Amino acid sequence: MKLARYSHNGRTSLGKVEGQYLIDLSEVLPAGARDVADILASPAALEAARTLQGHAGNRLALEEVRLGAPILRPSKFMALGMNYKDHEAEARRAGVPIPTSQVWFSKQVSCITGPFDDVHYPAVCERMDYEAELGVVIGKPGRYIDEEQALEHVAGYFVANDVSARDWQAKSPTWTLGKSFDTHGPIGPWIVTADEIADPQALNIRLQVNGETRQESSTSKMTYSVARQIAYLSQVMTLQPGDLLITGTPAGIGLAMDPPRFLAVGDVMRVEIDGIGHIENRVIAEPR
Repeated sequence: MKLARYSHNGRTSLGKVEGQYLIDLSEVLPAGARDVADILASPAALEAARTLQGHAGNRLALEEVRLGAPILRPSKFMALGMNYKDHEAEARRAGVPIPTSQVWFSKQVSCITGPFDDVHYPAVCERMDYEAELGVVIGKPGRYIDEEQALEHVAGYFVANDVSARDWQAKSPTWTLGKSFDTHGPIGPWIVTADEIADPQALNIRLQVNGETRQESSTSKMTYSVARQIAYLSQVMTLQPGDLLITGTPAGIGLAMDPPRFLAVGDVMRVEIDGIGHIENRVIAEPR
């Protein structure tokens, strides 16, 4: 099932996507539901959404709606660096030290934006870059989760672009500021429930800038699997329903090219993951 947050005729609601249609879920939503996380947190709501049939009163053409970020304010938005073998190889060639354990950092939730929204080029940034990533939504709370059971804690998957201000990353030994500019966390286009993804380590992932393929790889090339990531992170913090994890980027980032190829105002980034969908964001000058 594909669960989405959308706007239509000035109204924002939640729906499920079936082919070229979106079925509005208002009649089965929990009271006060704001985003897809509220559905995922309620087994009853999830089942009601799954069984709701489309009819003339709740069915919209997908092309008529504006898709928004499916989850707006998770309690955590965690990201893993340097997690593809091909990305490690390009970093090694550039003289970047390769970590010997998982390197996690947080993106502030205020950076989250929609799958087709504009991304701002900050006035204080000179080197803006892209990173295609598989996103994971936690569906069941847990601490000290065994790797063998880790995927049982996953509610679904999404497409993400870990937009990065490389000059701000370089200013500090921690990456949070360089990864957290407003609009630098486009996610979507919806949440695909975990039952539709047989193996998160068998997904093709690609990114294009202005139609040119810059990144093309497979999640099979991850150094640390999704299950291993969840197990590791849960040693430190309790993972809660609705938490977002993004799982690293493959080779092809602009920083690693010779010479580097950073983003510019007017560029259009498209990230696609097989079995999930795509997001597409235009870079615009930051409104001041």
